[in-house]
Amino acid sequence: MNIHFWGTRGSLPASITAKQVRKKIFRALQASQEQGLYLSNDKLIETFIDTKLPFAVRGSYGGNTACVEIAAAGSEYVLCDAGTGLRDFGHAFLRAGRGTSPAVFHLFLSHLHWDHLQGFPFFVPAYRPGNQIHIYGGHADLEAAFVRQQDAPSFPVPFSALGAEIHFHTLETDRAYRIAGLDVRAIRQNHPGDSYGYSFVGEGKKCVYSTDMEHGLEAQEERYPFIDFFRDADLLIFDAQYSLAEAIGMKETWGHSSNLIAVELAVRTGVRRLCLFHSEPTWDDEALDHFLNETRAYLQIYDPASPLQIDLAWDGLEIAC
Repeated sequence: MNIHFWGTRGSLPASITAKQVRKKIFRALQASQEQGLYLSNDKLIETFIDTKLPFAVRGSYGGNTACVEIAAAGSEYVLCDAGTGLRDFGHAFLRAGRGTSPAVFHLFLSHLHWDHLQGFPFFVPAYRPGNQIHIYGGHADLEAAFVRQQDAPSFPVPFSALGAEIHFHTLETDRAYRIAGLDVRAIRQNHPGDSYGYSFVGEGKKCVYSTDMEHGLEAQEERYPFIDFFRDADLLIFDAQYSLAEAIGMKETWGHSSNLIAVELAVRTGVRRLCLFHSEPTWDDEALDHFLNETRAYLQIYDPASPLQIDLAWDGLEIAC
């Protein structure tokens, strides 16, 4: 099971600014001077970038809102959420030459807030006759939300003009589904208007996608339902938009969780790899790098013997589990 992150920001898209790009260039040149390097050819430059510069300087966590591809055995495509990252997935799909024949897409929606829908009107495969798109979620008004965002005057192309065959499916949380070769379960989550997390199992691997969920004091209970839902996941994609201070302070009840509760739940449930997700849009790459380092440091305090691997999702990240 291969996971590709096409969009990883929370709440709204966050583009990198010219000032931030300039700062990255300055820090890169400064680092080469400090190390007394004369980078005389392209290979030396690439090696320097890859081995000497922190991620916040050599790259970027990106700015697209939520969209994650779960590639398992089979020819159909499985995606979680339709944020602006869905546009990039669609373009990559076409550039790879896969758009010349009909395809089947399975799109799982966490909830109906705009940052998780806004990429769909720009998803080119939705305009191609012959394609099939199955949209799943726990909300009964899934279709109405997709139609509404393309109504005039919000968008020039109405939903009814899309060429693909589109079907909506409301999932129940107390049953298992077999979809695109994967065993799928949904769980209701604590978020304004409700959201839903998903567990995907295939080829002996388990990936859990759980974004836009606020874990409170009830998470300390032994019978907390997410304990079983997360248990033994090879990869847990977890909403960690806030620091602990924010999550229990001014942003309590806003529907998101902290990096520290992510670590605690991942360790308690035997998760092998934790990927922090739905990043705060006001934080730049340096702030997110610092956030990731703090999270890894907390793991050493909470359980020094834990083998848990921790990442922070970025647009373009690929994880094999």
